[in-house]
Amino acid sequence: MSAVWARGAGKRVPAAVLTVLLAGGCAGSPQPALPTSEQGRSDLIKAAQKVLVDRCMTAHGTAEPRASQEDALFGADPAELEVTLATGHTVRAHTDGCLARAHRHLYGDQARWFRAEVTVNNLRPEAQARLEQDPRYRSALARRAACPEEDTRCARESGLDDLRARLEPARLDAVRAAHREDIATYERLRERALHRAARLLAGRPTPHQKGPDPS
Repeated sequence: MSAVWARGAGKRVPAAVLTVLLAGGCAGSPQPALPTSEQGRSDLIKAAQKVLVDRCMTAHGTAEPRASQEDALFGADPAELEVTLATGHTVRAHTDGCLARAHRHLYGDQARWFRAEVTVNNLRPEAQARLEQDPRYRSALARRAACPEEDTRCARESGLDDLRARLEPARLDAVRAAHREDIATYERLRERALHRAARLLAGRPTPHQKGPDPS
């Protein structure tokens, strides 16, 4: 998953923290093999995004006031992209700024990627919200809430855990079916980003390639 930054309650909040520090690379070499693990693929995209953001911020300069630097990274208000989830939460992002530029380089269509990623990242919360509307679940939740603390027998007899295990998979399947187009877009654009990231970082170590730290 790429690192998405959004603003909430007047603050800029990272949805996925950028932790990889790498120097820039250049394209032009044959397409390298992609990582096979999900963690390796995520690390590759994060590393490439960090390279792009660093280049962009360097070009912008570091002598600007803090507020100007933040705008250069996140973009200036107001946010142009917005997705309101079925849970009622709204996530916003900018089309200007170095993060937005990195997303366009990797994913091509920033707006489509933003919508797809936000939606896919919130499939389980949406399934949970649907589950909480089920009268059977609400009754079991009330029984569980009435149990004294550390009364494991009461908690077990409330039936909440069994009911959740029985109902949650169907809710999640229904949510995935409702968002199958968003999921397909997410997978297609992420695959594009993987190939572009691999070309950008060709010949340079990425986190999944590094060995253990020396003792």
